[in-house]
Amino acid sequence: MSANKKLRIKKRGYPIPTGITLFKEGINFSIFARHATRVTLVVEHLPQGADKPVRHEFAFDPVENRTGDMWHMLLPTHRQDFSYGYRVDGPIGNGHSYDYRRILIDPFCRELLPRKWAEPAQYGVKPCCRIVNHDFDWGNDRPLKTPLAETIIYELHVRGFTRDASSGVKAPGTYLGIIEKIPYLKELGVTAVELMPVTQFDENDTVFTNPQTGERLKNFWGYNPVSFFALNTGYAENPDRAVDEFRTMVKALHKAGIEVFLDMVYNHTGEGGYQGTTSSFRGLDNSIYYLLDQNHEYLNFSGCGNTMNCNHPIVRSLIKESLRYWVTEMHVDGFRFDLASILGRDRQGHVLANPPMIEIIGEDPVLRDIKMIAEAWDAAGLYQVGSFSTDPRWAEWNGRFRDDVRAFMIGGENTVTTLATRIAGSSDLYQVSGRGPLSSINFLTSHDGFTLYDLVSYDRKRNLANGENNGDGDNHNISWNSGREGETKDPAVNRLRFRRMKSFAAVLLLSQGVPMILAGDEFGRSQGGNNNAWCQDNATSWLDWSLLETNREFFRFFQHCIALRKKHRVFRRSEFFTATGSAEDNPPEISWQYLSPGEPNWEGTCHGLAFFLRAEDPDSPGDFFVMLNNDREQTLHFTAVSLDGHGKSWRRIIDTTAQSPFDFLSPEEAFPIAEGEKIAVAPFGCIVLQSVPSLKQLPENRPAEKRKTLAGQLSYATLES
Repeated sequence: MSANKKLRIKKRGYPIPTGITLFKEGINFSIFARHATRVTLVVEHLPQGADKPVRHEFAFDPVENRTGDMWHMLLPTHRQDFSYGYRVDGPIGNGHSYDYRRILIDPFCRELLPRKWAEPAQYGVKPCCRIVNHDFDWGNDRPLKTPLAETIIYELHVRGFTRDASSGVKAPGTYLGIIEKIPYLKELGVTAVELMPVTQFDENDTVFTNPQTGERLKNFWGYNPVSFFALNTGYAENPDRAVDEFRTMVKALHKAGIEVFLDMVYNHTGEGGYQGTTSSFRGLDNSIYYLLDQNHEYLNFSGCGNTMNCNHPIVRSLIKESLRYWVTEMHVDGFRFDLASILGRDRQGHVLANPPMIEIIGEDPVLRDIKMIAEAWDAAGLYQVGSFSTDPRWAEWNGRFRDDVRAFMIGGENTVTTLATRIAGSSDLYQVSGRGPLSSINFLTSHDGFTLYDLVSYDRKRNLANGENNGDGDNHNISWNSGREGETKDPAVNRLRFRRMKSFAAVLLLSQGVPMILAGDEFGRSQGGNNNAWCQDNATSWLDWSLLETNREFFRFFQHCIALRKKHRVFRRSEFFTATGSAEDNPPEISWQYLSPGEPNWEGTCHGLAFFLRAEDPDSPGDFFVMLNNDREQTLHFTAVSLDGHGKSWRRIIDTTAQSPFDFLSPEEAFPIAEGEKIAVAPFGCIVLQSVPSLKQLPENRPAEKRKTLAGQLSYATLES
């Protein structure tokens, strides 16, 4: 572009499609602004050899360049080496918040000016929108379409996953850094990574400082989007090539058989309240994009200062096009919708019975193959786990699974019945609407809250470093420190912690539903008791990969539990268990007991639970018997369901009270359990038996001494308290 007369030529253009469109005759700009009285396109470019950019402003004629609520013009140029934005003027007050001084982001813009992590953002100050002009060779990349029954999700933060020097990657804290960890992800056995927000946000928008160091904190998590399309360039090794790097990551993960899910935040934006930074939506049409009360104040169902008006047709269209973009242009396989219950509120904030936004996402033909996961609650107390949608395509983060398993694993009373319901797939939540156990995304921990290690190490949160006097973060953690608060060198406490962590992992991975793992939990990562590390861009949030070696035995256990789940269909059913069957010719698919077969105990004072799972494939040695003890002091003695007459015998394959490698053994390595033998399960222990054909013996080439050692270790470990 040059400042000549030809540049000043502008044409009427086209009202649709919204955003930027490249035509033969030039570039079309179209933007929605219903209540605006004046709109100006601001274009900025850096001429070759110049030190400062040159800016041009093109005023939209309210007659020539407006159709309905759409302002549009076409510039007769094919150059794309420029940035752009909009100045918009209009009324002030009564829900309107126009400020012609601000240069606004196009909501449909696919790319913003690149900047490195922590560099100051200039949203609202200068034209920040760019045209995506990156050709990319996807090759034969196609959606993996991994069935939900076979899906194991791994939630991670792009920067935090590899930012620490211990990660050993060449491009720490980036999309490319994730590529370097693909061999690790395959070794672990997960089938999908769920990335915390990767759309552009301003990590510098916090007002909090660390009270000890005085350091200004960062918005590390990124749940404060300024765009639903533009990729966060701060997660790229070369910010100017962020789109290419992201696509390269997706392609590499797909090649390894790993799907990519995005955590999308459509419920609010980073503009915050009226005192926040106006970067886009507020300056375009505040009363359309946001929910306002009768006094034109923001309805704050998100807890972040504003709430998107998701069921307005304009916003619905924006969200739909955003999802389509990530699927078609970036090859994403699925989405987790942050505070998804907000998607079901009307323009007054009331909860809709059949929200149009939910239906549009579920029925869109482009999105039919993607996985959809709802965080089925919001910050205003609406809790819809089990009732978010009757559409079987929607899965939900099952907060009830998290809470009920935690309650059992701290030794709570009145927890056995609810634990059994969660293990069996949460039929109380999903069966009434005709959905199945795969509607439940089972998790114990997530980015929000304690890590797994901290869950067994802290009774109370330690969030002072967040700068809010420990007032932030949830106080209801359902945690227990195992006898000592925080880090300790007490070997007995540390043994108990890892025993509980193993039992947690076994319950998560052997329950019906789709398991989700928080990155680093598999090797005992800690945040030092911080349960709200949203602002900690430091070692608190970065994964310490040295723990992978320190806690290698725990990683091995986690890895084998994943492999066991993937091998046996009985742990990943698509239908709920039926209540039919008899012990003679058609045993039930699942049966519950306390210490003795056929004798369940659902009393509130009961502290043990055992269950039998019948193999779905009769030709496969895959019956399982699982025993759990949540008594803090007493060892429980269980008797397994009899396999006599069925040509099978039990082998002890999992014992969370044992030391590695005896905590997880293959059926060939494991020592047989005698018919009617009482099996001791120590406090917070989990023991799992697997059936094998009775004639099957330990491998003949195994030295007799090793067989004796295995048997002795297992017997000793089981009795260890």
